[in-house]
Amino acid sequence: METKHIHTIPINQFITQLASDKENGLLSDEATKRLQKFGSNVIQADKGKSPLRILLEQFNSLMVWLLLFAAGLSFWFQEYLDATAILLVILINAVVGFWMELQALRSMNALKKMASVPSKVFRDGKLIEIPSEELVPGDVLFLEAGDIITADARIIQAAQLSVNEASLTGEAMPVEKKETELPEKTPLAERTNMLHKGTYVTNGNAKALVTATGMQTELGKIAHLVQSAKQSATPLEKKLQVFSRKLIYITIILVVLIFVVGLLTHGDYVEMLETAIALAVAAIPEGLPIVATLALAQGMMKMAKHKIIVKKLAAVETLGGTTIICTDKTGTLTQNKIEVSEVIPVDIASEKNKELLTRIGMLCNTASVEINNNGVNEIGDPLETGLLKYAYKQGVLKEQVEKIFPKINEVPFSSETKMMATLHKNGNGFTVFAKGAAEELLNQCTFIVNGYDKSQLTEQLKDEWKQKSEKLAASGLRIIAGAYKETTNENTPLLEDLIFAGLYCMIDPPAEDVYQAIQEAKDAGIRVVMITGDHPATANCIANQLHISSENEPISGKDMQPYEHLTEIDKQKWLQTSVFARVTPAQKLDLVTVLQEQGNIVGMTGDGVNDAPALKKADIGIAMGQRGTQVAQEVSDMVLKDDAFSSIVHAIKQGRIIFSNIQKFVIYLLSCNMSELFVVSLAALSNLHFQLLPLQILFINLVTDVLPALALGVSEGNPFVMKHRPRNPSEPLLKTKQWYAVWVYAAVISVCTLGAVFVSHYFIHAGTQFDPKLCNNILFFTLIFCQLFHVFNMASAKVSFFKSEVFRNRYVWYALLSCTLIILALFFATPVKEALNIQPLNTEDWVVVFVSATCSLLVIQLLKHLKIIRDED
Repeated sequence: METKHIHTIPINQFITQLASDKENGLLSDEATKRLQKFGSNVIQADKGKSPLRILLEQFNSLMVWLLLFAAGLSFWFQEYLDATAILLVILINAVVGFWMELQALRSMNALKKMASVPSKVFRDGKLIEIPSEELVPGDVLFLEAGDIITADARIIQAAQLSVNEASLTGEAMPVEKKETELPEKTPLAERTNMLHKGTYVTNGNAKALVTATGMQTELGKIAHLVQSAKQSATPLEKKLQVFSRKLIYITIILVVLIFVVGLLTHGDYVEMLETAIALAVAAIPEGLPIVATLALAQGMMKMAKHKIIVKKLAAVETLGGTTIICTDKTGTLTQNKIEVSEVIPVDIASEKNKELLTRIGMLCNTASVEINNNGVNEIGDPLETGLLKYAYKQGVLKEQVEKIFPKINEVPFSSETKMMATLHKNGNGFTVFAKGAAEELLNQCTFIVNGYDKSQLTEQLKDEWKQKSEKLAASGLRIIAGAYKETTNENTPLLEDLIFAGLYCMIDPPAEDVYQAIQEAKDAGIRVVMITGDHPATANCIANQLHISSENEPISGKDMQPYEHLTEIDKQKWLQTSVFARVTPAQKLDLVTVLQEQGNIVGMTGDGVNDAPALKKADIGIAMGQRGTQVAQEVSDMVLKDDAFSSIVHAIKQGRIIFSNIQKFVIYLLSCNMSELFVVSLAALSNLHFQLLPLQILFINLVTDVLPALALGVSEGNPFVMKHRPRNPSEPLLKTKQWYAVWVYAAVISVCTLGAVFVSHYFIHAGTQFDPKLCNNILFFTLIFCQLFHVFNMASAKVSFFKSEVFRNRYVWYALLSCTLIILALFFATPVKEALNIQPLNTEDWVVVFVSATCSLLVIQLLKHLKIIRDED
């Protein structure tokens, strides 16, 4: 659709052109037809890596080039079997790496779809939510503060509407928007009657007619600017890079040493060069970043099943180190089933006063509630839907009352004023309806209901009603006040000279699972801080019920100084307080700053557009999926689809499990690869007549590295993962004690492997000459099974062996079974058997192999239980 001059056309004329209806929107059938015509409302972003590119990148590494060099040398010296086998190993490694990276990419794309932004539209005369991808030209949008604008649209009507258009124009200051048409030559940045995809509402609300979707929007026209951005490495990826560099240094020293000694003892530089290159590959698990990414992606998918959408890989690592959770009260610690338990009119005996309060709660309201055979469909703030449900119980329908009192203006609710008001036509005059926090709304009231009339609201009366409000709030109720005024002036200030009508007592009990979640957080060394815009007495009552302890009484926002004026005493008081009430978004940001200054890793929940700075400032920004604004969800690291505090704790637990799993398979891979280095090094330095062949080393890596490591990456975690202090995210991937464990593991495996050869020769084949091929085979198979059994050493020593998270991990058993079948297949694949120099072993030799592998497992288990080695926190 041509959008060049849309801003010049009268809105009613334009609605007619689009065959839409500003009250009822489009019919569903018509919307479906338009979706087929105009296509999905998506920006054609960079498609990312193609499968072909992912496959080719598997060959673009130093280790692969070294292996290709070794294969070339083998061809040069007419060792065609070795050369072919090396190329085959390169191909298999590439295919495995390709599959793992492709799986991780698909998982991340699935997560992106889960985080899709919804849009509120009028369809068939009803306000509903649909995926923004289904918007079409002619749809009528309803937008509120915090909503991301998901298509280009022309404003139909607006109430104090301001929009941040920085993503489109670069100007950070919000722009005021109105519905009036503009001159033809008005620049894009000054088209105040237009809304554009990718911008967001900072204040007010509006109805708007969709004019363009997808690539036809202004954002779509400049999409290539967005697609050019490159994603930086995550902290975990950086740690893996540092880890790999250390490993390379160690490997170079050992490989050069083995190469030099081999030349001095054997003189076959081609064989030693191939061995050195194979050892380099053995020492460096080049698939580690891909396995780590896959483990992260699979962990994030697992969290998504629990209604936790983690948007950034880096957030998973930070989750495990969280020390403080700053959480909202309503809907997070409580059930978010806000119901009106009682209304307290000024004149208790007056039915008119009760009807007035019902009308105020219904009309000063932007929510929607539809009751049908399928239940109750609620759209909007839970507090407002609670007021609507109360009205419906009184037999009053919003649609009918709105016909008598049509809305013509509005002052939207804001977290600063904690009030809202609407102006309605009432016969020949106008009526203002207002609601908000009792202490704030009472300050805007000049009069109070008195029978069928009004009387002056004295300061004494104000104080009495404020005290009544506080007393009710102290019992855990959420108190909202209602007021109104009648006027003949359409331009009257909506929040001045109001007539106080009474109070709404609303109840929102603690969520059933929140008690256990808070205790679990405490056991994990995580402090819970409640930050709410509710009354201090209400907040304190709920905090006491949930055992959120604090050395100080709740701090109210009115007593909180701006950050630049804080003293050290103020900061210490904040640090020792667990309940903050009547807090503004700016004060949330200040609190996060103070907590971070003390070295805390802070998780912060938020739902409003003004919470965005605090969400970005926090180490983990957590947005609410049900009541959170789209802007809050956009800037956050994590979105809770169920808004529940227990989900935050579950996410932290999963974050710890994921990082623990990554550490486990890093330790497993590293100790296995180091054991290969030790075995070859000892054999070379001792000038033994038996040695592992380069192809055998490559085969061992192929069998023992990939499948067991992947199985460890999806472990359920041990039951003590939430029983220790949070980990510092700045710590290296492996601590000193874990490096020590790696060397001990590798040494034990090496000794048991070499020991098997000597046991076989001196006890099974006593009196015979050394058979290099037999010794090589025993060395080869013993090392394989030592490494496969070693996967069980990655279990926590705090749990019994047979109940550990590794022993009970079915994927570990699948991996071991698959690896065993691959080994058995060697004896039936003649070309592979010949390439690997394999011969059948007798029963006694197989017993030696398995006993030696079992000994390595038992020795390491003993060392772990004696706490001589520790590879966990």
